[in-house]
Amino acid sequence: MVMVLVAMSYASTIMGARLAENEFSANKQFMLTTGLQIDDVAWTVGRTQTISYSSRSGVVKYQPLALNYSVELHSISGTETFNFTTGMIMYNMPISQYNLGNNYFERVSPRNSAYFIQNGSTAPVSHVFIVEQLPMLDGNFIRTIAVPSIRNMTSSIVSQSTSTVYYKFFLPTLEAASENPALSQSVTMIGNDVTKIIRSGVDQVRITVSFPNAGIGFNSDFFKFEGNSTSTVLPTGSVVEFYLGKVVVSVGRV
Repeated sequence: MVMVLVAMSYASTIMGARLAENEFSANKQFMLTTGLQIDDVAWTVGRTQTISYSSRSGVVKYQPLALNYSVELHSISGTETFNFTTGMIMYNMPISQYNLGNNYFERVSPRNSAYFIQNGSTAPVSHVFIVEQLPMLDGNFIRTIAVPSIRNMTSSIVSQSTSTVYYKFFLPTLEAASENPALSQSVTMIGNDVTKIIRSGVDQVRITVSFPNAGIGFNSDFFKFEGNSTSTVLPTGSVVEFYLGKVVVSVGRV
């Protein structure tokens, strides 16, 4: 009888661990989909996307003030600085249910690049990654993160006498909705506004990412970007265009 009870307990433990693993794997795909949907929503005002997930023990949370992007535009007339702040979306699984070990890190998308600026028309505008970093003030979780990054595109217009190079940057910024009712296991994102900043005669662009919530653990080691600052010297007479897509995030909205 004792052996049967021990075997049943062992089988139950193994089954629970397998279910938690399957749940975590499914919600890894959910967060990847969420990262892709940010790009669909950010550039169309009024566009709405709701993505559902299923979890017995994990929970989705919106974290404000995840990253601050500081953009410096240098020209012959001086330097302008713009600061853009964004939150991030997290799927948190308690390590009591599932874990891969402290300091585990996996970059889901883009898989082969850790730079906070991605180049090309098909480049993503979000990083999706998995991190287990303990301890943290808001609890001990293995987390799957979707956080906005910057897409860069370059083009040029050539006339008979001149050639103008255009550097275009695209950044979604996530903001919390006024209400997060938690009525369902879902995330709703709404495209709220698109802002365009244009400057001519720029000869250098410097972009730096910083971490407003570093004090509670969301620091450079948490995100593991390949460098936190980049500077590019531009051809004379270049035009810089910066597009900001404001996305309002509601957790549990039906």
